[in-house]
Formats: sequence, C-alpha cells, structure tokens
Amino acid sequence: MNLLFSPPSPDDLIRLLRAWRFWLVSAVVGALIGAAVYYIAPPPYRARATVNVDFHLEQAWPQNTDREQFYYLERETRKLEEIAMSDAVLESVAAQVGGVTVQQMRDGQFQLAQPGNGGWHFYADDKDPKKAAAFASAWAQAFAEKVQADVANPSSGLEQYITADATQTKNLRPDRSVSLSMYLLAGPLVFLAASAFFVLFFDWKK
Repeated sequence: MNLLFSPPSPDDLIRLLRAWRFWLVSAVVGALIGAAVYYIAPPPYRARATVNVDFHLEQAWPQNTDREQFYYLERETRKLEEIAMSDAVLESVAAQVGGVTVQQMRDGQFQLAQPGNGGWHFYADDKDPKKAAAFASAWAQAFAEKVQADVANPSSGLEQYITADATQTKNLRPDRSVSLSMYLLAGPLVFLAASAFFVLFFDWKK
C-alpha cells in the first residue's frame, strides 16, 4: 500500500523510460485487441437526415434588440426540441418503420444535433443499416410535418413564422456510429496506461 500511494522516485521514472519495448508491444497488442472488438462486436450503424429550420427573425422581430431575438430563438428552439421527442412524432415513426418502441428511441437510439436556426440533424442507430436509414428519414419527415401542422394551428403555441423543411431524407448512407480508428486509438491508450501502472508499481526484479 505504501508503494502504491507514495510519489514516484527518480528510479521509478527511469525504469518507466527504460521499458519502451514493453510500451511498444502494449500499443501493438492494444490496437489488435481494439480491432478484434470492433469486428466481433461492432457498433450499430448510424444514419442522418436533415431538416432545415428557419425562425425568420426578420419577420418575427423586425425592430427589436438582439437580446429579445436571442430569447425568442431559445424559447422556440426548446419548443421544437419537445416536438422532436414528442409522443406524436415518435409514435408516427414506430408506426411507419416498426421494430422499435418510443422508449428505445428516447433512450439513445435517436439523437438530435445542432438545434437552432439552420439544419437540424436527426440521427438514428440500428444494427441494420437499412433500418437506421428508414428511422432517420421517418423521424425527420414526421418532425417537419408536425411543425408545419402546429404553425398552421394558432392554439399550438408555436410561432407562425417558423418553417421546417425536410431537405435530406432520401438516399441516406448509414455508417458505423463509432469508427474503426477510434477503436484502434482506444486500445493502445488503455494498454499503455496499464503498462505504465505495472512498470511503476510492480518490482519485476522480485
């Protein structure tokens, strides 16, 4: 225990530097194990669809301050985020594609990126690339249709100036949610850290 919690001595650091061969072997072994994990238990495929959201600030706040415009953007963005994960939108996706529950979508299978004025990216994960593309496409389209319907309905509480147009929902190209390069990087890092631990805290002469 004293060895474990005591600060490293100059001899410990010298021993660590002299173990460069061990470090090199650990990096190679870590990369090989990372690649093996990637091919044995690959991450799911991820597809991305895009909806262009325009808040039309020039019409909604033609003569107001930047602070009021910022508040308007923040308020309406939160409303749209709620719509994207609403029961109506997700149940529509489940009905169109099938094989997934609303809870699974909310637990991380569906992810929303870059909410704001501009392109909203709708990500969907699945072990089947075709299904991932179908999920992302159906989600983006259901969101755009729901926003358009709410904008046309004054009682919905959504500003009438907002527009949402599904711009990328066809010919999607799913890819792995985590690339092979990340596995090849993580494996050596883990093994290098383990190597440093063993070299510093274990006396191999004994």
